[in-house]
Amino acid sequence: MAEDTPRGFAFAGAAFLIWGALPFYFRALSHVPTVEVIAHRIIWAVPVALLVLVWLGRTADLRTALRTPRMLGMGFVTAGLISVNWGIYVWLIQSGQAMEAALGYYIMPIFSVFLGATLLGERLSPRQWAAVALAAAAVLVLTHEAGRLPLGALGLTFSWGFYAYFKRALPIGPNQGFALEALLLTPFAMALLAVGYAQGVFHGPQASALDWALLLGCGVITAVPLMLYANGAKGLQLSTIAISSYLIPTIIFLISVFAFAEPFEGARRIAFPMIWAAMALYIWEVLRARRAPPLPPRLS
Repeated sequence: MAEDTPRGFAFAGAAFLIWGALPFYFRALSHVPTVEVIAHRIIWAVPVALLVLVWLGRTADLRTALRTPRMLGMGFVTAGLISVNWGIYVWLIQSGQAMEAALGYYIMPIFSVFLGATLLGERLSPRQWAAVALAAAAVLVLTHEAGRLPLGALGLTFSWGFYAYFKRALPIGPNQGFALEALLLTPFAMALLAVGYAQGVFHGPQASALDWALLLGCGVITAVPLMLYANGAKGLQLSTIAISSYLIPTIIFLISVFAFAEPFEGARRIAFPMIWAAMALYIWEVLRARRAPPLPPRLS
C-alpha cells in the first residue's frame, strides 16, 4: 500500500485551500453574468493547461485523444458535465447561496458511494448505507421547510458524481483530460461571448481593469488547483484523499456563515448536523477499510 508523503499533502492541501476559498473570488464577480464568467473560465484555462502539458511533455496523449473518436465523444460528455458543475457553483456563490454550495460538496462523496452501488454493483457496508440514508433525510428536511428541493446543491452533487463516473472511461491522465475538456468547450465559450457582447447583455465592454484581471485569472484559478490535486493524489492514499477533501465544503460553509453572513437557522440547523453525521460515517468506513488486513490470495 502506498504511503502518504509530505509532498502529496502539500500539493493536495494547496488545491483544497484554493477550492475552499473560491467563494471570495466569484463573489467579487457577482455583478458579471454567470454565463460570461464560465465562458472566461473555460477560455483562459486552455493556455494554462497546454503550458502544463508542454512542461510535462505529455502533449502526445492529448493529440491521440483528439484523433480517437471514442475518447473524443467521452471528452464531450465529461466536458458538458463539468461545465454544468462550474455554472451551478458560480451561480450559487454569486446569488448569495454559498451554504447550499457547501451542502452539495458535503453530499458528493456519499453520492459517489451510492453510484458505485447502483451503477457498478459495488456492495455497501451498513455504515455506508446509513450515510446515504442520513444525506437523503437531510435533503428531505430542507425540502420540507423550503417547499422545494435544494436544486443547487443537488445539481452540484449529480453533475460531479456523473462527471467522475464517466471520467473513468476516459483513458488519459487528469492533466491531459482537463486540457481536452477545456479545448472542446472553448468554441462554445467563444460563441457565447461573441453573442453576448454583440447584444450588449454581457459585462465585458463596461468591465473595469479589476474585472478583466479577475476574468482573465479565472483560467489560473480553474487549472492550477486541478493540477495541484492531480500531483498531490500521486503521493497520498485514496483514503487520505477521501477524508481530506471534506476540507473544501467546510471552508465554504465557514465562509458562508462568518464572511457572507448567510442565515444558519431553521431546517439548516437540523439538516447540516445530519450531513456531518453522514460524513462521520463515511470517514469511519474509509478508516475501517484502511486498517483492514489485505485479503489472502484466492487459490484456483
